[in-house]
Amino acid sequence: MSADRLVVDASVGLKWVIDEVGSDEAVRLLDAGCRLLAPALFWVEAANALATKVRKKELSQANANDAWRDLAEAPIETLAMTPESLSPALALAHDLQHPVYDCCYLSAAIVHDCQVATADRRFIAAVSAHPNLAKRVRMVGETRK
Repeated sequence: MSADRLVVDASVGLKWVIDEVGSDEAVRLLDAGCRLLAPALFWVEAANALATKVRKKELSQANANDAWRDLAEAPIETLAMTPESLSPALALAHDLQHPVYDCCYLSAAIVHDCQVATADRRFIAAVSAHPNLAKRVRMVGETRK
């Protein structure tokens, strides 16, 4: 598995621009010197998470807009999503009984022979339970048990 590439999901990207548990660890990924990859879904999920934080009054609209501008400058290589690239993610979703959204990140990690960095505990649990896929996920933001 390649150490010079890493797929990041939106939960990690948000930690780059919003101070929360695990932000320091997430920011270190930016300085790790590896290629950061994310399916195009990353941007939709990040924007939705920021909008949700505003709606729940956890973040002001101005702060969310600032966070979005900062995130847009992150050195992420965005991977196109096509019906062909979604087919493996759909198969993983069936196999793991987990949402296809998260499986898009996992599928990208498999294609690029690297790991997914995530702060999503449910995703980690689903993938870790699969012996052939467990090594593909990496928890950011807390000690993995």
